[in-house]
Amino acid sequence: MIARTLKGKVQQLAQLYPIVTLTGPRQSGKSTLLKYAFPEYRYVSLEDLDIRTFAESDPRGFLSTYSARTIIDEAQRVPSLFSYLQTHVDTYNEVGMYLLAGSHNFQLMEQVNQSLAGRTAILKLLPFSHDEMRDGRVLPGSIDEEIFMGAYPRLFDKGISPEDYYPYYIQTYVERDVRQLKNIGDLSRFVKFIKLCAGRIGQLLNLSSLANECGIAVATASSWLSLLEASYICYTLKPDWNNFSKRLVKTPKLYFYDTGLACSLLDIHQAGQLESHFLRGGLFENMVVNDFIKQSWNQGKELDLRFWRDSQGNEVDLLEYDSGEVNAYEIKSGATFCEDYFKGLTKWAALSGSGVDSLHVVYGGKMGLNTSKGNLIAWGE
Repeated sequence: MIARTLKGKVQQLAQLYPIVTLTGPRQSGKSTLLKYAFPEYRYVSLEDLDIRTFAESDPRGFLSTYSARTIIDEAQRVPSLFSYLQTHVDTYNEVGMYLLAGSHNFQLMEQVNQSLAGRTAILKLLPFSHDEMRDGRVLPGSIDEEIFMGAYPRLFDKGISPEDYYPYYIQTYVERDVRQLKNIGDLSRFVKFIKLCAGRIGQLLNLSSLANECGIAVATASSWLSLLEASYICYTLKPDWNNFSKRLVKTPKLYFYDTGLACSLLDIHQAGQLESHFLRGGLFENMVVNDFIKQSWNQGKELDLRFWRDSQGNEVDLLEYDSGEVNAYEIKSGATFCEDYFKGLTKWAALSGSGVDSLHVVYGGKMGLNTSKGNLIAWGE
């Protein structure tokens, strides 16, 4: 079993809070992590019809049966249970009573915020990080293979090929999860919308263009995008609005939480196709940004990540604000270093007054360097 970095944080918080809530994409390894980190806990899933019926019809009896030290999976499936959980944990006032897991961020967090505020720590788990795959000795042999494979644990645990995994993941998501979250009549058009989103990875989000190409209203496109974000399919990266210049881009960029899923939506059937694919740079950028998010969430943190672009096209792919400091990153898929990689960073540094120590280029090569213009970080190192 590949060790998950988040394990220690979950165990720590279970000693401080009566409930720890773990959310993230379906099949990202939430249940496996909780079972492995807390082998002495009982496990129940509200996905099972008989268990769900028990919790719905007799919540007090359910909590009496599972009075403490229990993992409750797919907890968002019984919203009414959360109010009873609040009263139950308040009565006993103990730490580590329940571990909740769920894959629908909106539904789960709505109930947590309403009923369990102050009583639960909240953590997020995404598929494997780059370091987790490297340490677990399952890291693909090339950047293109890493992009194409994605990082869902089941791919590595069961040796499933991406072509045999992601189409069914998408089908399950659309037919099951989407219907639970929102009543969408035309599912085929919704799938088309997801594919159109994948074609815009790393680009500024233009909802009007997306809606027109899909044949839906802009309001519908906005609603569907929110649905994709709530279920951990994609996310937006906000622009940095610090007033270095009044001519700043204020439109977010679009990314997917897993590049393997995005490749499947883009009809990429093997890693070799990426070598000449028009979105290779965007997919590599997406993978790197994902890893920043994974590293942050694996520590139980919420980093402030942004990008910067002005109207003249000067750009920095990623700004990381942390504890009052900011680090700037340019992300390039090329394997050969070029000094022009630092062009946007140098422009941003002149406006922000930042030093070269805060400037970084992540590229597809194998050699890291400390240059006079900033730090060169090799992804393939």
